[in-house]
Amino acid sequence: MKLSSHEEYGLRCLLRIGFAGEGTSVTIPEISQAEGVSTAYAAKLLRMLRRGGFVKSVRGKDGGYRLARPAGEIVIGDVIDELGGRFFRQDFCRQHAGYMEVCVNNVDCSVRSLWQALQVVVDEVLENTTLQDLMRREREVNVPVESLG
Repeated sequence: MKLSSHEEYGLRCLLRIGFAGEGTSVTIPEISQAEGVSTAYAAKLLRMLRRGGFVKSVRGKDGGYRLARPAGEIVIGDVIDELGGRFFRQDFCRQHAGYMEVCVNNVDCSVRSLWQALQVVVDEVLENTTLQDLMRREREVNVPVESLG
């Protein structure tokens, strides 16, 4: 399992805006410099986050980007879905069919069961974590893994 750079840097850009505080705008160049990405890439990620309803753009002297709603209402699972999507999708088997049109294991696949189970666990964590949760120091972040048993 591998996260894409869209998911990693997009989430970091969103955190950067969250840390700025409610009502404070952060510009693309400020985000770009703070996160070590090009301004074009930061702009692309912010367009994705705006399209997903996580940030809003503000024009004028104090222009830039702000959170579109409180950090406690921004669910990380939704952010990841917007930036890159789920680890296991329903079309996974079609995409990994080798050179065949349909995967040879399409009817009875134990590997598919593994990926589906992993997605359930990942969803549980991401759907129970908000941007507000991530706006804490690393040792204070309490990712909801205890309930996974």
